[in-house]
Amino acid sequence: MIRQMVSASLLAAVLALAAFAGQAVPSPAPNAARPSPLPATQALFDSYIREDKMPGIVGAFGAGDLPTVFVSAGRIADEATAPAAGPDSLWRVYSMTKPITALAAMMLIDEGKIKLDEPVSDFIPAFKNMRVQISPDSLASKPAARAITIRELLTHTAGLGYTIVTRGPLLDAYEKAGITPFTADSKSEARMRLTRPKTLEAFADKVATLPLIAEPGTKWSYSIGLDVMGRVIEVASGMAFDRFLQTRIFTPLGMTSTFFTVPARAANRLATGYVWVGQGRIPLDRGMSSVFLQPPSFPYGGAGLVTSARDYDRFTHLLQDGGTLDGVRLLKPETAALMMSNLLPPGVVYTSVSGATGGTAGGPATVGFGAGGSVQLADAPGRAPKGTYAWGGAAGTLFWVDPVRRTRGTVMVNYLPSDKWPIRSDVTHALLTDLARYR
Repeated sequence: MIRQMVSASLLAAVLALAAFAGQAVPSPAPNAARPSPLPATQALFDSYIREDKMPGIVGAFGAGDLPTVFVSAGRIADEATAPAAGPDSLWRVYSMTKPITALAAMMLIDEGKIKLDEPVSDFIPAFKNMRVQISPDSLASKPAARAITIRELLTHTAGLGYTIVTRGPLLDAYEKAGITPFTADSKSEARMRLTRPKTLEAFADKVATLPLIAEPGTKWSYSIGLDVMGRVIEVASGMAFDRFLQTRIFTPLGMTSTFFTVPARAANRLATGYVWVGQGRIPLDRGMSSVFLQPPSFPYGGAGLVTSARDYDRFTHLLQDGGTLDGVRLLKPETAALMMSNLLPPGVVYTSVSGATGGTAGGPATVGFGAGGSVQLADAPGRAPKGTYAWGGAAGTLFWVDPVRRTRGTVMVNYLPSDKWPIRSDVTHALLTDLARYR
């Protein structure tokens, strides 16, 4: 992640220079005439395009309340006629949806409509009598020793599975039950819709019929917890999950380019999604005919959003500033701090996640887990500073927020697998090089 770059005074100096130069929003053209305030980062992005590692890339970097600096290169698709990638290009952020769902949950905790350690069954009765796998080799199960809580949904410690990590008979059961809350392309989507529940309520109730991989509150395992959380939000708020996000988060924050369903008018801004096969990439989901132009089966709180670098920066800026942005407060400062703190149940440690998921690497000595994202527990060489909250998406996107030093960053690309190129470490090095110029 972003090691030491979060020396606030240095990054603020870079961004202040950018603002002074009138370059808070640099031109998205691949070869912008004006010099970038982050030349090493711009050079890195340009090299990605020159070496044909990706069609396009956009970064959004901020410190304090200075204007955000956007760095971009390339285009939103391989075609020479494709629009240049820029702050308002649209990207599939997949698991970077999870922290936004977590924000919605924390807002309801702020309002007393949800309690962090309240049983999920208070909102979804089907979760009252969960069962746990006796062995990963079969679906044989026993009654769970305790109830799943809201904390455990938010921190992937509920014992729920995930088709991207679960294996064996339980994976088969998830797929047969349609527990596939994500969209990749039209072909796979048509197949998954044959079994996927049609509503968020039906999805959550179906999840409750399947055994857990572990006793609640005893193990960190990447999961559909934030998708189930979407249903809790519906019940607790009395509002459809997607409507809650729109009316309570996106509209107040001015996030006008964040969608579960991309409107036709914005299709020309949607990047093509690619998949790497060997040493070449092929289009998986073309922007102008994307499956994301059609409504999903239901809003996926774990992997469903499409958004822009500008919009996601609004979200990270809110967290950086303790739950308020431009006079709009969504969280109390103490609740924002709680969201970005280590919320793992006692005795449970974060065991990292596959790089292909886009999540944050690390181990129990240095990384914990908050509401929907990882939390850096201690300063360590090569790691983000203590207190950094972060996550990423399966198509290569990533973000971080350092609420202590009040810095943030978002990077947008769209290809599978997310770890095809070491963007995290590359961007770290480039930003450190840029900061060194101002020492």
